[in-house]
Amino acid sequence: MSLFVTFEGPEGSGKTTQIQLLDRALKQKGLAVVCTREPGGTVIGEQIRTVLHDLKNQMMLPITEMLLYSAARAQHVGQVIRPALERGEIVISDRYAESTIAYQGYGHGLDLDMLTTITGFATGGLAPNLVVYLDLDVTLGLARKQRDQREGRGEWNRMDQQSLDFHRRVRAGYLQMAREQSGRWLVLDATQPIEILQQMVYNRVVGLLG
Repeated sequence: MSLFVTFEGPEGSGKTTQIQLLDRALKQKGLAVVCTREPGGTVIGEQIRTVLHDLKNQMMLPITEMLLYSAARAQHVGQVIRPALERGEIVISDRYAESTIAYQGYGHGLDLDMLTTITGFATGGLAPNLVVYLDLDVTLGLARKQRDQREGRGEWNRMDQQSLDFHRRVRAGYLQMAREQSGRWLVLDATQPIEILQQMVYNRVVGLLG
């Protein structure tokens, strides 16, 4: 049975850790799993990621940013996600379309209806079965990410350098989407122990698999 699960959350919320744990647990059950990320997941997508996250590109307009993310997503869906789902596999993605609504919509203030239309075109209407949102205060999340970057884990990129108000709007946008689409969202407090978060995610995914 195919299943499409995405992980969303502010910077430093622990998405990578939870994705790795879910991937391992599902593979231990003998299931075929594809783990990927946005922007990226393909050679073209990774090149676009470099442009989007480069600290030198401070002059990038929000609409340019949104179109580049959408271009990377179109390649990602067509080359990786949809083929894996058609093979009956489970796809786990670190970020997906909801990131564009949160960051470029709620964060930068681009028109939400326009973003929904462009995102639908880029994805061919493909939506995740489950969105796992790891919620965290933005100041704590950014502090975590700065610490990880200093210790040689992860990157500090152009999006991380946005203002605190921007990141707060992004978080509020995620929570608004979760309220509007509660049936396919799992909202978790990212300050809980890793093992507890893992179990809640795993239980929800297994329930969807039947």
